[in-house]
Amino acid sequence: MKAIKYIGLVIFLIGLSIFTALPLLGTFKLESDTLNTIVKEKKIKSEVFIEDLNSNLVGKTYNGMQEVSPAVTKALNNANASHEKNKEWDKKIYTSPSDMAALIGKKSATGFIVNHKGLMWFLTFGLGIIGALMFILPNIILLGQKGIKNDGIYHKSATNRGWIAWIVFVYLIGFYLLLYFASEYATNWTFLLDPLSNALSGNPAGHWFVYGFMYCTVMTVMAVRMYIKYRHNIYQMFRTTSVLFFQIVFAFLIPEIMVRLQMPYYDFKNAFPLDYDFFFQWNLKDLINSGGIGLFILFWGTMLTLIVVPVMVYFFGKRWYCSWVCGCGGLAETLGDPYRQHSDKSLFAWRVERYLVHGVLVFVLVMTGMTLYSFFTESGTVLGLKVSTVQNIYSVIIGSIFAGVIGTGFYPIFGNRVWCRFGCPLAAYLGVVQRFKSRFRITTNGGQCISCGNCSTYCEQGIDVRAYAQKGENIIRASCVGCGVCSAVCPRGVLKLENGPEDGRINPTEILLGNDVNLMDLLNKK
Repeated sequence: MKAIKYIGLVIFLIGLSIFTALPLLGTFKLESDTLNTIVKEKKIKSEVFIEDLNSNLVGKTYNGMQEVSPAVTKALNNANASHEKNKEWDKKIYTSPSDMAALIGKKSATGFIVNHKGLMWFLTFGLGIIGALMFILPNIILLGQKGIKNDGIYHKSATNRGWIAWIVFVYLIGFYLLLYFASEYATNWTFLLDPLSNALSGNPAGHWFVYGFMYCTVMTVMAVRMYIKYRHNIYQMFRTTSVLFFQIVFAFLIPEIMVRLQMPYYDFKNAFPLDYDFFFQWNLKDLINSGGIGLFILFWGTMLTLIVVPVMVYFFGKRWYCSWVCGCGGLAETLGDPYRQHSDKSLFAWRVERYLVHGVLVFVLVMTGMTLYSFFTESGTVLGLKVSTVQNIYSVIIGSIFAGVIGTGFYPIFGNRVWCRFGCPLAAYLGVVQRFKSRFRITTNGGQCISCGNCSTYCEQGIDVRAYAQKGENIIRASCVGCGVCSAVCPRGVLKLENGPEDGRINPTEILLGNDVNLMDLLNKK
């Protein structure tokens, strides 16, 4: 069995290596006809930009995007500088250099990668999937007896912040930086998924389609690991299946099919304020101009935030979204599961969490208020501040760096819920409702606790669960996402996830402290 695992690891690393090398490979040759097509599609009026590309790019062969991107960026920046100087605002190009380079690369690529998309998909995604499954599946036999085994988790470099963890950390950070800030280098990846993208939406794949496909693929493969590890825990099987379904169907397939049907691209499970640009001017205008379906999306998105979210939190806690529906939580619970023990349990971390996550919530609410005021008054500024500037700051710092680069890249070192715990504004909103008005709680039986510490060790939200269990107190915390792992790893069955009226429960602390509470009266409260 170990031989199969090592062979799988080698196959996985081969696929990953080829995938990693693709951004720097390939040949690109821009023809004049192709340039004319791009100019027409993008409605480019800048003669300076067109002449620059004709002189320096058209007819020449470039090896890799590292040669194409600087040439396109230089031409675009020079053209815009010239138009700004001459106040020719109608000729200025507002497409970013990365997007323009990606477009030109997509249209001008030639050679082996473009002509052998299926083979390249197999050598990257295919080998990665096969190798990962070969590494994971033998655990079915190796695990043997029932129960969730976490033995030796601090003895492995991959899960104890060792050298393997740091390599994964650097790789994930690099991937997200490329995806968000140098998307033109993902051009060769898009070719591998063009057939699937064309089948779903009728359009060639872009870098966000690549990301969506990778997201679903990684979650699916790592879900297999979850099914094996937690195969004797029904709740873990349920929530793993749930997040997988909502990510693949609602976040990936349905939006792409909607585009094919000439509808707005929309993820029906994505709630504001996590979907922070839902009330941005451009989105409101697009939805209003889309007719009935656009108005329905606008209505649904508003009701989801104002009615569905608090009602569901009242009955089921924030777990209904964070652990059963959310894609961010889904990736954290599958890809991030091996790193959950790294979540900081210190008092300092808890204080930072409270101020930071609620600060982001306030930021997004103020920004949305400014946006709606600007939309209805047709003014670009509020109290002297440009609304677009505030939106851009949030999009880059919170939407890209925090949610993407830090939120996922930091898994191997800081735990799997960095974004959910410290940055997600929707998690903060859900937490406020859960803390003050929810039937969900984790009940404890302090008399059975042996203080092993498993519950606290594997709490991904940094909650010292053992402290509650030792005192026999119910756990009602705004940050708890109801993943249930604390209950799953408890050897004595001390912890239990429950929904029910608060006045129907005994408070064990009152009994243990002897606060003149009559036990029979408490038992007869029902």
